[in-house]
Order: sequence, then structure tokens, then C-alpha cells
Amino acid sequence: MRIYTRRGDDGTTGLFHGGRVGKDSTGPEAYGTVDEAVSALGVARAQAEPEVAEAVLDVQRDLFVVAAELATDPGRRDLLETGISRVDSTMIDRVEERIDLIDSDVGMPTEFIVPGGESTAAAIDVARTVVRRAERRSVTHLVDEPDSLVVPYLNRLADYLYMLARAIEREWTPTRGETK
Repeated sequence: MRIYTRRGDDGTTGLFHGGRVGKDSTGPEAYGTVDEAVSALGVARAQAEPEVAEAVLDVQRDLFVVAAELATDPGRRDLLETGISRVDSTMIDRVEERIDLIDSDVGMPTEFIVPGGESTAAAIDVARTVVRRAERRSVTHLVDEPDSLVVPYLNRLADYLYMLARAIEREWTPTRGETK
């Protein structure tokens, strides 16, 4: 099997669980932006301390679930599996717990933050902005899917990435919840 199929040469792309849509339609825009976020997080993970790298990898894995849901034709959503190809509330809860842990140990910044104080944190800030764009694209794509938890997850994830970047700048470790 080759990487190229030529099926997309007509400007369409295949969806998860079948079907095809234009490459410029709302679904590919949304899940393509999620893919960008995964890659941006990969840059952060490649340079992060092991504990931060593991936390970032967890987020990257969650984003594959988000992308799978976004890449599914609405008429085939019944084929999605909760937590595997459909975002569920436990994913949101897990991100909220991580935010709360950082907030309790590091606290919220009290002034405007200019990204770039530390390279891993800066890479996470770039990923955060891509997640915000994915969130906006997902709002457009999922306008007729009120039960989807993709948008709340992405909203919470951007908050988490913001807090994680701030914590890294303060040399905080995500698994021990303490400043070095």
C-alpha cells in the first residue's frame, strides 16, 4: 500500500467511517486544525522534561479522539465509541482536574503574560493558540450537533495549556504538583 491514493486529487477527502467531503469544508478545517495542534504539541514534547512530556503526550492522544469525532459524517456518529472516537465528559473532567492542580500550586498569573520566557512553555503557548483556532472551527462544524463535547473539551484544553505553560515557566512538575 502506498501513502498516496490519488482519490483526493479532485479536492475531496475521505471521512472516518466512510463518505467524502470537500477538503475545504468545515470538518476538514476543524480536524485539520486539531492535527496542527497535535504537531505543535509534539514540538513542545520533544524539548520538555519527562514529566511534562508525558502530560503533553496525554493531551496529544486525547486530540486524536477529538479529530476522529470531527472527521465523522454526522449521519454515522452512532458508530463512534465514547473515549476512543467520541469526546466524553471524563476527558473534560480530567483536564479540569489538571487545571485545578496547577491553579492550587502555582496560581493564576496576576499580570499580562508575554510568551517566550521558556522554550517549552513558548511551544505550548503556540499549541494553545492552535487549539483555540480548532475550537472556533469546531463551533462552525458542529453547529447542528448540540450533544457533541468537542467544543467544551477544546475550550478547557486551551485553558489547561495556558496554565501548563505558566507552570513550566515557574519550573512546576505536573505529576508531583510542586515547584522545583
